[in-house]
Amino acid sequence: MKDFLFVYRNDYKNQPTGSPEELQAVTKRWMDWVGGIAAQNKLSSPGNRLTSDGKVVRPNNVVTDGPYTEIKELIGGYSIVKVETMEEAVELAKGCPVFEFGGNVEVREINPM
Repeated sequence: MKDFLFVYRNDYKNQPTGSPEELQAVTKRWMDWVGGIAAQNKLSSPGNRLTSDGKVVRPNNVVTDGPYTEIKELIGGYSIVKVETMEEAVELAKGCPVFEFGGNVEVREINPM
Protein backbone atom coordinates (compact mmCIF):
# COMPACT_ATOMS: atom_id res chain seq x y z
CA MET A 1 0.00 0.00 0.00
CA LYS A 2 1.13 3.55 -0.73
CA ASP A 3 0.22 6.82 0.95
CA PHE A 4 -1.38 9.56 -1.11
CA LEU A 5 -1.95 13.15 -0.03
CA PHE A 6 -5.26 14.85 -0.77
CA VAL A 7 -4.87 18.64 -0.85
CA TYR A 8 -8.22 20.41 -0.78
CA ARG A 9 -8.24 23.63 -2.77
CA ASN A 10 -11.13 26.00 -3.25
CA ASP A 11 -11.90 29.49 -4.43
CA TYR A 12 -11.74 31.72 -1.39
CA LYS A 13 -14.86 33.51 -2.66
CA ASN A 14 -16.85 30.26 -2.53
CA GLN A 15 -16.32 29.38 1.10
CA PRO A 16 -19.39 27.77 2.65
CA THR A 17 -21.54 30.31 4.46
CA GLY A 18 -24.91 30.16 6.07
CA SER A 19 -26.62 29.44 9.33
CA PRO A 20 -24.92 27.29 11.97
CA GLU A 21 -27.22 24.44 10.92
CA GLU A 22 -26.19 24.77 7.26
CA LEU A 23 -22.51 24.84 8.18
CA GLN A 24 -23.03 21.82 10.41
CA ALA A 25 -24.60 19.99 7.46
CA VAL A 26 -21.51 20.78 5.34
CA THR A 27 -19.26 19.48 8.12
CA LYS A 28 -21.35 16.31 8.34
CA ARG A 29 -20.91 15.66 4.60
CA TRP A 30 -17.13 15.94 5.06
CA MET A 31 -17.17 13.68 8.13
CA ASP A 32 -19.33 11.10 6.33
CA TRP A 33 -17.00 11.09 3.32
CA VAL A 34 -13.85 10.74 5.44
CA GLY A 35 -15.63 8.17 7.60
CA GLY A 36 -16.43 6.14 4.50
CA ILE A 37 -12.75 6.09 3.56
CA ALA A 38 -11.84 5.07 7.11
CA ALA A 39 -14.47 2.30 7.05
CA GLN A 40 -12.61 0.84 4.05
CA ASN A 41 -9.39 0.92 6.12
CA LYS A 42 -7.88 3.34 3.58
CA LEU A 43 -7.38 6.40 5.80
CA SER A 44 -3.83 6.99 7.07
CA SER A 45 -4.62 10.41 8.53
CA PRO A 46 -7.83 12.46 8.45
CA GLY A 47 -5.61 15.54 8.28
CA ASN A 48 -6.91 18.94 9.29
CA ARG A 49 -8.38 22.14 8.01
CA LEU A 50 -5.96 25.03 7.61
CA THR A 51 -6.46 28.61 8.74
CA SER A 52 -6.47 31.34 6.11
CA ASP A 53 -3.47 33.23 7.51
CA GLY A 54 0.19 32.26 7.51
CA LYS A 55 3.72 33.25 6.56
CA VAL A 56 5.92 32.48 3.57
CA VAL A 57 9.61 31.88 4.25
CA ARG A 58 11.90 32.56 1.29
CA PRO A 59 15.65 32.33 0.72
CA ASN A 60 17.89 34.73 2.64
CA ASN A 61 15.56 34.68 5.66
CA VAL A 62 12.88 36.77 3.93
CA VAL A 63 9.52 36.25 5.65
CA THR A 64 6.31 37.69 4.20
CA ASP A 65 2.64 37.47 5.06
CA GLY A 66 0.68 34.90 3.17
CA PRO A 67 -1.22 33.35 1.62
CA TYR A 68 -2.12 36.32 -0.48
CA THR A 69 -5.65 37.61 -0.92
CA GLU A 70 -5.08 38.14 -4.62
CA ILE A 71 -4.82 34.41 -5.23
CA LYS A 72 -7.91 32.69 -6.50
CA GLU A 73 -7.43 29.32 -4.83
CA LEU A 74 -6.55 28.60 -1.26
CA ILE A 75 -5.56 25.37 0.41
CA GLY A 76 -8.30 24.53 2.86
CA GLY A 77 -6.87 21.31 4.29
CA TYR A 78 -5.46 17.88 3.63
CA SER A 79 -5.85 14.15 4.30
CA ILE A 80 -3.68 11.10 3.70
CA VAL A 81 -5.11 7.89 2.27
CA LYS A 82 -3.50 4.47 1.88
CA VAL A 83 -4.27 2.66 -1.38
CA GLU A 84 -2.45 0.60 -4.02
CA THR A 85 -2.53 2.98 -7.01
CA MET A 86 -2.98 6.57 -8.08
CA GLU A 87 -6.15 5.52 -9.89
CA GLU A 88 -7.63 4.18 -6.65
CA ALA A 89 -6.72 7.41 -4.84
CA VAL A 90 -8.39 9.43 -7.61
CA GLU A 91 -11.56 7.34 -7.31
CA LEU A 92 -11.71 8.05 -3.55
CA ALA A 93 -11.18 11.78 -4.20
CA LYS A 94 -14.14 11.91 -6.58
CA GLY A 95 -16.55 11.81 -3.63
CA CYS A 96 -15.08 14.86 -1.90
CA PRO A 97 -17.57 17.52 -0.76
CA VAL A 98 -15.20 20.33 -1.85
CA PHE A 99 -16.68 20.02 -5.36
CA GLU A 100 -19.98 21.43 -4.03
CA PHE A 101 -18.20 24.78 -3.59
CA GLY A 102 -16.21 24.88 -6.82
CA GLY A 103 -13.10 23.36 -5.27
CA ASN A 104 -10.78 20.58 -6.32
CA VAL A 105 -8.63 17.85 -4.81
CA GLU A 106 -4.96 17.59 -5.70
CA VAL A 107 -3.86 13.96 -5.36
CA ARG A 108 -0.14 13.34 -4.81
CA GLU A 109 1.75 10.16 -4.00
CA ILE A 110 3.92 10.49 -0.91
CA ASN A 111 7.48 9.39 -1.57
CA PRO A 112 8.98 8.26 1.77
CA MET A 113 12.43 9.57 2.51
